Amino acid sequence: MYAGERALFGARDMIIEDSVFHDGESPLKESADIVLKNSMFKWKYPLWYSRNITAEGCTWFEMARAGVWYTEHMTMEDCAVEAPKNFRRCRDLTMRRVSIPNAAETLWSCRQVRMEDITVKGDYFAMNSEDLEIDNLTLYGNYSFDGVRNAVIRNSRLLTKDAFWNSENITAVNCFISGEYLGWNAKNLTLIGCTVESLQGMCYIDGLVMKDCKTINTTLAFEYSTVEADLKGRVDSVFNPSSGRITADEIGELILEKDKIDPSKTVITVRGREA
Repeated sequence: MYAGERALFGARDMIIEDSVFHDGESPLKESADIVLKNSMFKWKYPLWYSRNITAEGCTWFEMARAGVWYTEHMTMEDCAVEAPKNFRRCRDLTMRRVSIPNAAETLWSCRQVRMEDITVKGDYFAMNSEDLEIDNLTLYGNYSFDGVRNAVIRNSRLLTKDAFWNSENITAVNCFISGEYLGWNAKNLTLIGCTVESLQGMCYIDGLVMKDCKTINTTLAFEYSTVEADLKGRVDSVFNPSSGRITADEIGELILEKDKIDPSKTVITVRGREA
């Protein structure tokens, strides 16, 4: 067991197994070339300004908050991260089979992030991060991916209000996304083979593309957005799109207010005929 502040400050070229970092802040601050196996962190700020870190089967308990900040080249596999406010301004971060059940203010302003088989619960996940590759993420938490740039998300389930606000260059493939006000103020948001459930979703977007998607219980969609959407099934209501093309099997209600938009700039088709 390691205790006391900065217990292994500046450590280099170590393999640490079956160890507990107990009370004491910043035990591995400024460390490099460290392999952690089946170890536990129980207090604050364990890995700050670190480089070339591998963590396998490790646990961050709740008080190990703000655990990984300003760290570069880190790989985590089969880990549990209970602590909030983790991963801030990190670069080159890879996570596989990691659970983060208390992910408030987590993964902020990080770059070059790869995630696979991840479960997350918490608001404001991944705010202002860049260059993300995500596969099989299950996310419970609102206001996710705010300000994110250059992300591809595949095979994921996102239960999240206000997702992708202020984002740029986002692609979601084969995802289920449920949450109000999806994608507002985004630029270049592409959804492929996704199922979406949203109140006032996909509004105020510059460059929305939806290919082979379903919209379930989705109302007042596309307000002031430029849209290229080819949808399967029904859209409950379409509201004042700015321009583009929208095709669906059925549109429940079409609202085009001539004093707000120019309806001629959007071609809206109910499969095989203009709406």
